[in-house]
Amino acid sequence: MKTDLQSWREEWQWHVLLLIAVFLMLWPIVFMLSTSLKDLNQVFESTLNPLPFPPTFDNYTNVLENFPLFTYIWNTFYIAIVVTISKAATSVLAAFGFVYYDFKYKETIFNGMLLTFFIPITVLVMPNYLLMSKLGLLDTPYGVMLPGLVDGMGVFLMRQTMRGIPKPLLEAAILDGAKPFQILTKVVMPLIKPSVLAISILFFINSWNEYFWPLLILQDNLNLTLPLALQMFISAEGGSEWGVAMAVATLTSLPPLVLYGFCQRFIINTFMQAGVKG
Repeated sequence: MKTDLQSWREEWQWHVLLLIAVFLMLWPIVFMLSTSLKDLNQVFESTLNPLPFPPTFDNYTNVLENFPLFTYIWNTFYIAIVVTISKAATSVLAAFGFVYYDFKYKETIFNGMLLTFFIPITVLVMPNYLLMSKLGLLDTPYGVMLPGLVDGMGVFLMRQTMRGIPKPLLEAAILDGAKPFQILTKVVMPLIKPSVLAISILFFINSWNEYFWPLLILQDNLNLTLPLALQMFISAEGGSEWGVAMAVATLTSLPPLVLYGFCQRFIINTFMQAGVKG
């Protein structure tokens, strides 16, 4: 039998390991914010010091005056919101079909969709690029959006969530003469709204941070998304203006961080439900 002291020691050790892990994950964010508030001398003299003294907002002023930040924010937001809405809508509709309809080869189709999780993204780059070229969508936001309008993971998570809805609710709606679309909008959607919101936030964050695919498609500087514009700005500055670069990175990171902060509970609950239903 373990004594209370032994149990306390084990629990304390796990807490220490957890705190170390949290520190390692948060340190890049702290470093980014701290560096954005330092002048050039402080950046190189006290690189690892997280407390800028005195703090300066000159880097942010420089960014807002010389960097078309709001143009890039709009470009990124437009792509992210269209992709998010499309992925969320197709995930809900496909999951509704997989859960509440019986059709031939349903499980085979669903398992085939799950296999797409194991296809490396790099394998799809060339065919997608050639397709966008044939469609004349290079250097347009539509060329960035089109290959990402559907998401298999979203379908899987929504399917797992819908499987938890009690069958009597749906049977009662059918007896009342409700059509499938009415069942989806009036019965299912109010119950899965938190999960839809959660996956939508994940879709938005992933699209907001996307770098490689937009890099291949977009060429005109005014069409760039924020991650591309950040890299272009750092290269233009010769890699030496780290305070300014971190100010741009901070402003770029704020929208997804704020969204995740507000919706963290819904995101965690969605993945817990997916794991429980299996």
